[in-house]
Amino acid sequence: MKINISYPASGSQKLFEFHDEAKVRPFFGHRMSQEVGGDSLGDEWKGYVFRVCGGNDKQGFPMKQGVLTAGRVRLLLSKGHSCYRSRRTGERKRKSVRGCIVDSNLSVLALAIVKKGEAEIPGLTDKHVPKRLGPKRASKIRKLFNLGPGDDVRKYVVRTQKAAKEGKEAKTKAPKIQRLITPQVIQRKRHRAALKVRRMEKARNEEAEYKKLLAKRSKEQKDKRAEVHKKRRLSSSRVSTSQSVASQ
Repeated sequence: MKINISYPASGSQKLFEFHDEAKVRPFFGHRMSQEVGGDSLGDEWKGYVFRVCGGNDKQGFPMKQGVLTAGRVRLLLSKGHSCYRSRRTGERKRKSVRGCIVDSNLSVLALAIVKKGEAEIPGLTDKHVPKRLGPKRASKIRKLFNLGPGDDVRKYVVRTQKAAKEGKEAKTKAPKIQRLITPQVIQRKRHRAALKVRRMEKARNEEAEYKKLLAKRSKEQKDKRAEVHKKRRLSSSRVSTSQSVASQ
């Protein structure tokens, strides 16, 4: 079985191949994210503690966290699930994945060093791989260089060197700083706030005008109903007087 071991403290990783199954048998039955001692791999691994990160079986199907089985299952996956990348909006697809329990059918097992042992592992713990890119967000640049509120973040961006072409000087490339507070950003924020206040005042004025219009129309309707009622009373009184005169 092949075991891909990573060392997060230095950013390095290395692939090891173990032909003796007895060395990797202590990993069988453990789930992803569980910690396992590495003493069974050999004397040079004495004192090392690993965390199971995943793996692939002999057909290339990946392990999926949360599937409590050692075999392979077919799951209906959508956007946001691991082991699946949606191509269209709202797309779902039934995919074959392996459970999160380690067994002998795996071809590659991914481990991460949680605790370093006594001996150094050549090509893994004895070298340091620097980060190629620096932070992009303004707050993280401040945190990295311990900058104060008066320092200019733009002067501390980590620039990456590009390969020089023939007959030309080497160029550097810098990322666009995210969430950088500039006078223009503050001005736009004030403008948005002013627009919001303006909209609120306009809505308040329109509401007041609408209420005035409603009151005016309700008063007109009330006066109209009162006038109609008055006419009906007058006509009914005339009819009653005419009937009394005729009876006499």
